[in-house]
Amino acid sequence: MINPFKKTYQIEEIKLFQFLKKSKLFEKLSDVELYHVLPLLHLRDYKKNEVVFFRGDPSQAIYLIKRGKVSINIEMEGELQVVGAAKETDCIGLNGLLGDTKRLFTTIVSSELAEIYVIPQMTLFYLFDEHLNIKSKMMESLSKLYNEQQLRLLKSYANDRGFFNLSSAFAGQEY
Repeated sequence: MINPFKKTYQIEEIKLFQFLKKSKLFEKLSDVELYHVLPLLHLRDYKKNEVVFFRGDPSQAIYLIKRGKVSINIEMEGELQVVGAAKETDCIGLNGLLGDTKRLFTTIVSSELAEIYVIPQMTLFYLFDEHLNIKSKMMESLSKLYNEQQLRLLKSYANDRGFFNLSSAFAGQEY
């Protein structure tokens, strides 16, 4: 039986829900919960070689890549070295989910153009205050992502027998 009181969504909202659920950070959220996330999304265009954020910057937002690619870089001996890449549906700047943190990497657009959703930390924290179930699910996802990163880090260290290779430790993950 069809529930006449059930919320219906516009086609564009449904497409956004489907896109968001491809990201590990949002995959556990229901459509009703994702509906509360939609107003927080600010789509921004970035050009090739444009910096999304610098290492050491305050973590004041998280970023979800709609289109394009972004390189993840660390500074070594005064030069940036690519240690990973992020692509469509990947989130970068995940420590923006945590209060009072600074960026760990410098992220630079590596494709000709990147469309990236910016979610400001302040509005995200307000959402968390109003919807503890959303906060709980997103923080669980964040914990799992950080756990996977730790596992890759340890495997990389073990496989390289102490000659540490950061690129292999950061392959295929969200940042």
